[in-house]
Amino acid sequence: MGGLTMKHPFDYRGKSVFIAGGSSGINLGIAHAFAAAGAKVAIASRSQNRIDNVVVELQAHGDEVAGYWADVRDYAAFAAVLEQAHQRFGDFDVLISAAAGNFVAPALGMSSNGFKAVMDIDLLGTYNVLRAAHPYLKKPGAAIINISAPQGISAHGLSGARRRGQGWRGYGTRVLAIEWAPDGIRVNSIAPGRGGGHGRHGTAGADG
Repeated sequence: MGGLTMKHPFDYRGKSVFIAGGSSGINLGIAHAFAAAGAKVAIASRSQNRIDNVVVELQAHGDEVAGYWADVRDYAAFAAVLEQAHQRFGDFDVLISAAAGNFVAPALGMSSNGFKAVMDIDLLGTYNVLRAAHPYLKKPGAAIINISAPQGISAHGLSGARRRGQGWRGYGTRVLAIEWAPDGIRVNSIAPGRGGGHGRHGTAGADG
């Protein structure tokens, strides 16, 4: 996606966006979109080399880009990265929680360690990102988007671990939308996917 140029109907100049898992796939596309709209963009990923390359890509839209190495399974480490990004860009207007571990396998084809890895990234990791980010979100006015998957609400031949981990993003979204509404934080979840009416999943929001 190097050299990508985009036109946007939205103006995010002066706004701060943090994307957990923003170095590949749809998450990288989201990072490009916000950067192209003028936002200050911080991304976090487990791959330092990928982060370095992506930061160079995103800087084609402007200089307000930062990349950090962090594992969502490590609460303290991820909280430290969020603090660094906050010191540089200020309160986050938008938080994207998109880190995921994917193993396409039936239950009998996945080891116990594989199951645990998916749960730790998708379930524990999502909680860690949102919980650690709360002190740095703009109040009122911040928006959280959890990137889920259709497998969170229906079986598609993927591992039960992934379905449960992604399903929590829908359930957890509903819970936090209620709990954080008094802070003026909107919390939503989307599940990009093909057909079946599963393009959205677990959406919930708090006015603010």
